[in-house]
Amino acid sequence: PPMLAIKVENLSKQYRLGQIGTGTLSHDLNRFWAQLRGKEDPYAQIGAANDRSQKAASDYVWALKDINFEIEQGDAVGIIGRNGAGKSTLLKILSRTTLPTTGSVKVKGRIASLLEVGTGFHPEMTGRENIYQNGALLGMTRSEIKRKFDEIVDFSGCEAYIDTPVKRYSSGMYVRLAFAVAAHLESEILIVDEVLAVGDAEFQKKCLGKMNDVSKSEGRTVLFVSHNMAAVKSLCNKGILMQNGEIHYIGDTENAVQKYLTAGNSLVNYRTNLNVIKEDIDIESIGFKTSKHDFDTPIPRNHDTEILIEYNKKTNETIHFTLKFKGEDGVYFMTTGSDIETVTNTQGKNTAVMKIPSFFFNVGNFYMDLFVIKNRKEAAYIENDIISFTINPEENTLGNWMGRELGYVRGNFEWIIK
Repeated sequence: PPMLAIKVENLSKQYRLGQIGTGTLSHDLNRFWAQLRGKEDPYAQIGAANDRSQKAASDYVWALKDINFEIEQGDAVGIIGRNGAGKSTLLKILSRTTLPTTGSVKVKGRIASLLEVGTGFHPEMTGRENIYQNGALLGMTRSEIKRKFDEIVDFSGCEAYIDTPVKRYSSGMYVRLAFAVAAHLESEILIVDEVLAVGDAEFQKKCLGKMNDVSKSEGRTVLFVSHNMAAVKSLCNKGILMQNGEIHYIGDTENAVQKYLTAGNSLVNYRTNLNVIKEDIDIESIGFKTSKHDFDTPIPRNHDTEILIEYNKKTNETIHFTLKFKGEDGVYFMTTGSDIETVTNTQGKNTAVMKIPSFFFNVGNFYMDLFVIKNRKEAAYIENDIISFTINPEENTLGNWMGRELGYVRGNFEWIIK
């Protein structure tokens, strides 16, 4: 049978909201008194699920709630979910930065974690000294580090500065060196939290390549938290989808990504009662439909379509909308915005309509992010995946090819034969 690298049982983590130190003594005494009498912790029952969008009903929240999973040696596991789903808390517990409130974690082997990149780097010490120190923190012997030293420096591209104190490094160099140390030292398990958001495109590619080698050829276990679905799909053979501190799905990466993007519900092309109430604007509804029909009609490719945003503008600042579209693999393919002059200046209730010609989208599922920008520079509101929609094939006459074409956009351009 395959060897287990990580086994997590009934893991929960509870945090107390608000200020530490107000009334905690009485809480501690209550807890102590309950323990003395052999009763259970009086604060363990309360605590809401960690839904950041609502004000919490109690002083305690469960950042993680009853998590169970097993990861086999050599698996590359992508951990995905929206902000606040508990991904980073889980990694902190796995890499022993934080203790769980309940439950147990069994880990076979050494863990190198890249959570806060460059933890344990001392600014006054040189790159060389930091490599040795960081290696020692990760449990490596001096000879192991020595053997890998040149490779680490080469990967990080910081060779010229290796004997310079790291406080003089640019943030990019700092991160590259930290990644190089963690990825090259021979831990059995590598935990990476969205470190690829830093560094330039070339270095990101290098990181992904290295993580790929680590999991595929060296057979090490990799846990990777990311919002980049394309990276998760190319790197991971397993996905864990988290939602409000609980595991929503565990299994095949494709399915996990699909479920994340459809956000656990069927595609929603119209949303009302959004309760987006900001000081400048309330957004009341947003939807995507064919221009001739209502929202509940399927959308064939050969119909003109439109996006409608109903909003109440409360200031006289200029406001415009930016829309970003992505396909079901999470790759963005288009960003477009309202023309500042047309949408902005009237206060009160308005409906903004963006018209899209027929044959613009290809058949498939699409997701849209909404940004409300005020004064041409600051975001008054952002929501990723605010609506999603499906484009169907047009009603074909028999005899036409019914397969699905590649790509997100299906232009219908004019052709002339001369």
